[in-house]
Amino acid sequence: MSLTITPLSPALGAQISGIDLTREISREHRDAVEQALLQHQVLFFREQPLTPQQQASFAARFGDLHIHPIYPNVPETPQVLVLDTAVTDVRDNAIWHTDVTFLPTPALGAVLSAKQLPAYGGDTLWASGIAAYEALSAPLRQLLDGLTATHDFTKSFPLERFGNTAEDLARWEAARRNNPPLSHPVIRTHPVSGRKSLFVSEGFTTRINELGEAESEAILKLLFAHATRPEFTIRWRWQENDVAFWDNRVTQHYAVDDYRPQRRVMHRATILGDKPF
Repeated sequence: MSLTITPLSPALGAQISGIDLTREISREHRDAVEQALLQHQVLFFREQPLTPQQQASFAARFGDLHIHPIYPNVPETPQVLVLDTAVTDVRDNAIWHTDVTFLPTPALGAVLSAKQLPAYGGDTLWASGIAAYEALSAPLRQLLDGLTATHDFTKSFPLERFGNTAEDLARWEAARRNNPPLSHPVIRTHPVSGRKSLFVSEGFTTRINELGEAESEAILKLLFAHATRPEFTIRWRWQENDVAFWDNRVTQHYAVDDYRPQRRVMHRATILGDKPF
């Protein structure tokens, strides 16, 4: 069966049909999905009722999987974390962010599966760091190239929201010890395509290291707003059993928190990447 790849916007996004992710995919289909990911940065698949084991198996075709230090996971498949608004405070997803940039080797990508959805609301937006970088003026690109920024786990996972019980506090303190603040390039080069991308996000980036505090604050405010301009984004309206697969190296995303008190349950498998440069 051949794949059909339908682009959804100029900046990023494509829908793929003609593939069944509940089965072990062929090497040919795996490589075709990877090429589509490189080109379109975020891919969407309809009607894929994945079990956690199937989801982890598909994600693992692209790299080793991460176990999140804070979010609960599927006990039998700990590489699949659970984002359930009835169980966990997920407001940190309602901010523009790139996943787990508090790691020395942030995620290559992630596979997100919709399990239970509100009747309306709960969309997710993605933004292309490549489109954002290429739209910067040449003088600003020159300024940013070579600069580094600090990424801090506690910015999205503050103690006051994730240390409410003794068990939660112990988990949070362990996560903070194991994930101290670290630095990544402000402008990242994709390790496969070689394209440059803006690599700061409001979710985890706290300052630009080579600038003074006021300069850093002003430049980050500008970059956070610039990176999420509508022309660099795509918005996905979920249906149950939809799957999204995004290139975390060159995108950020925002889960719209507009559906309370309705419940939303998503499963995510996160694929580890390499050290940004």
